[in-house]
Amino acid sequence: MNDYLNISIQAAIEAGKVILKIYEDEFKVDMKEDKSALTEADIASNDVINTYLETTKIPIIGEEIKNMPFSVRKQWKTCWIVDPLDGTKEFIKRNGEFTVNIAMVEDGIPVFGGYLCPSFKRTLLRRCCNR
Repeated sequence: MNDYLNISIQAAIEAGKVILKIYEDEFKVDMKEDKSALTEADIASNDVINTYLETTKIPIIGEEIKNMPFSVRKQWKTCWIVDPLDGTKEFIKRNGEFTVNIAMVEDGIPVFGGYLCPSFKRTLLRRCCNR
């Protein structure tokens, strides 16, 4: 379990670095089908996080990826849940109020989860149960 925890922390830290690099420059904003905003930082941080988490061979449910149908996902014993840039509107406003979120779920119960607030350099990791 500690290996997974360390991988998720490193993924969040590296995603945060990528986000801040984009945050400091001009960036393009697109719209998703649901009319929510999508930036280069959403995509880039998602790519970084997935690169780390894919090494665990545990499936990923993510905000910025094409997810498997629920009929498949409901069979998974363990999975990652990721929002690589939570607060895209705040990112666009440049108010610093955005996070990187990564959690591991086992048997439908959160095992641990954490967030990184890149602009404030704060991280919180929370163990959710006694597994």
